Amino acid sequence: MHSKFDERLGLAWLGKVRIIILTFLLGIELAVARLTPTPLPLRMFVDVMLLWYTMSLFYLLLLSFWEEHRIQSLLQVVTDLALVTLVVYVTGGVDSSLNFLYPLVIIVACILLPRVWAYLTAALAFILYGTVLELTYFEFIRSYSTTHPGMGALQAIIFINLFAYLAVAYLAGLLASKLRQVDVRLKYTSGKLENLQALHENIIQSISGGLITTGLDGYITLVNTAAQKFLERSEHQLLGEPVDQLFLDPLPAVGSERAHAEVRFVPTSNFRKTFRVMASALTVPDRGSIGCVYTFDDLTEIRRLERDLRMQDRLAAVGRLAAAIAHEIRNPLTSIAGSVSMLSGIPDLSEEHRQLLQIVTRESQRLNGIITDFLSYSRGKQYQFSKVDLLLLLDDTLTLLEHRISTENLGIRLERHFGVGEAFVLADGDKIKQVFWNFCENAVRAMRSGGTLSVSLDPVGQDWQINFADTGPGMAPQLVEKVFEPFQSQFEGGTGLGLAIVYQIVQAHEGKVWARSKLGQGSVFVLRLRRLDAAEGATTKMSSQSGQIVSTPFGVDRNAAVAATGGGAHG
Repeated sequence: MHSKFDERLGLAWLGKVRIIILTFLLGIELAVARLTPTPLPLRMFVDVMLLWYTMSLFYLLLLSFWEEHRIQSLLQVVTDLALVTLVVYVTGGVDSSLNFLYPLVIIVACILLPRVWAYLTAALAFILYGTVLELTYFEFIRSYSTTHPGMGALQAIIFINLFAYLAVAYLAGLLASKLRQVDVRLKYTSGKLENLQALHENIIQSISGGLITTGLDGYITLVNTAAQKFLERSEHQLLGEPVDQLFLDPLPAVGSERAHAEVRFVPTSNFRKTFRVMASALTVPDRGSIGCVYTFDDLTEIRRLERDLRMQDRLAAVGRLAAAIAHEIRNPLTSIAGSVSMLSGIPDLSEEHRQLLQIVTRESQRLNGIITDFLSYSRGKQYQFSKVDLLLLLDDTLTLLEHRISTENLGIRLERHFGVGEAFVLADGDKIKQVFWNFCENAVRAMRSGGTLSVSLDPVGQDWQINFADTGPGMAPQLVEKVFEPFQSQFEGGTGLGLAIVYQIVQAHEGKVWARSKLGQGSVFVLRLRRLDAAEGATTKMSSQSGQIVSTPFGVDRNAAVAATGGGAHG
């Protein structure tokens, strides 16, 4: 296939060069004919040149639809020899200055045809040239020459041209053979180089870590597939962009003692990611540094699991503390409340004293509520797992919320966005409704001046994802990371245990929960629960306990917690 392609290129090149040479010859001969007296039959010369032009154009057109390139090469060489002979005859035969065209045709034959054809072409050129000279010498045809050499001189001219033609054939054939060998080696070397480049390209695109290269100006010149996946952008979007504007934190400096760092990145999905980036110089031998290479890994999941483990430790410590002191606090608190109740019955108390006693009573009740939440948080919980429809649970919860919004005239608009008609899970329906209500309660408290609460449910992989998005004031990043820890309430009068209890319930269901929020842009609480078909295949323990009461003590097993909270980065 390569040889055919090369022959086609050679024929196309020959046709173009032939037309250029003919144009120069025609112009020169016409100029000479006008400027100097010459016996040149101008009309015949022009006719021969026009014939040559016609044949050249015909072969160029023939090349586009006839695939037999070898036969075309033979035809063109023979045609050129015949037309060169006509031109030599018209321009004076032995006196013609255009017999140099024969060596050009021989060279073309060496390029387009095998080496043996170069000698055959030389022999045919010798025969044609000698025939013309002999015929004009013996006046078998009309002669246009101005000189009449003798027989010896004529034979010498013929044999000198024979020697010249054979020498040209030999040298041109030798050179063409060397060029073909070099061309084959070049193609072989180019093929190896292309294979090596393809291998390197495949290696770069196949590695699991992200890789970005930049020039000395800091603009991206290469980005591999893993980097595109991490950054959630295509190669077209990244090439030519400044690398330091991709991340929220500064990149490590090349050549510094700390050539690695952790940087934050916010993709289009707004799930903030954490990358470990290592920087090194991109060097080329004999040229030095021409840019930088940045390799990075996604640490988002690892850092999130570390935060979950730290929170598990804190929750366990709080649970132990709550269990140890809750009863000790409640006993004296009961005595205080009883004593205050008796004191409030004394008729001689002043109004100021009665107000103080009311404060003591009210604060004792609030403290008792905190202790009750403590006990609820620290005690083992019982779960009754069964097949439930999340849409029905959401509908019940949101219906109650709508009545409350209407009754209290809170100015909050409720939106439902459900992408499915049913969403079955294996869960404790009452506990899941408690989770839903807690998210709704927090949203209502956040939107004191009114707003919109959007609740959506959609399938995501093997999970159902429920989003509770409010248009409140949002939370600071520090609070978002600790929002499920105890005593992190941002609402006045709250105990800060509601979301901590939510976290316990979700962990017991082997689900995932996280929050995304920015100041001034509202908050989104995201809950993921495994779909029933996935749960039946992967959670055999829970499916075997379906319909049974399962007691879950405080603090889910750490390994189970790590496995249950994978997926979804905290925003």
